[in-house]
Amino acid sequence: MPLSQRASRRPPVSRSPSAGHAVRIIGGQWKRTPLVVANLEGLRPTPDRVREALFNWLGHFCGGSLAGLSALDLFAGSGALGFEAASRGALRVVLVESQSAAVDALRAVQAKLKATQIEILQGDALATARRLADSDVRFDLVFLDPPFHRGWIERALAPAVGALAASGLLYIEAETRIGPEQAHAWGLELLRADKAGQVFYHLLRHRMGPVPGESTSC
Repeated sequence: MPLSQRASRRPPVSRSPSAGHAVRIIGGQWKRTPLVVANLEGLRPTPDRVREALFNWLGHFCGGSLAGLSALDLFAGSGALGFEAASRGALRVVLVESQSAAVDALRAVQAKLKATQIEILQGDALATARRLADSDVRFDLVFLDPPFHRGWIERALAPAVGALAASGLLYIEAETRIGPEQAHAWGLELLRADKAGQVFYHLLRHRMGPVPGESTSC
């Protein structure tokens, strides 16, 4: 049989529905550690360029270091934001994710790194944020990076702000730009904003927070 015919009869390669690709932690003690990105609808890891800009912003507003801070990632996905924060010194990081395949991948990385400062919660992001806020738990950093085009920002904003410390910082990644007026209407102050491709990313805090440009402990 000709080689071309034998090749054409090979069965298609079977791929696990959870198989995906990987991104890497870009700074801190776990720099270059790969994080598996499960092949799940709506899962869209924050690009390296955006993460680098974000953590430069956080360094500026948090006195040059994330050491000792607490962080909450309400739509953890690959864990790129939460593991990055822990790698750079955050003392406590809570990752919230609803999809089992993504949670399994997060727990595998947590175990590999022996990342005891990271807590992984499987469940609904909004319910978890409300529960944390009701328990008076507050975070220095809250990451809000939900799937696009589903109205998550509007629904998740109040619970996210409810879990934010008075001088804390809120990161929002969205498919549309958030301007100063919109932030003001939400009771927030827009500190930084930029765009990478189709991704708009923003750093905000309570309007009564410190003057923009001041170094704070967050």
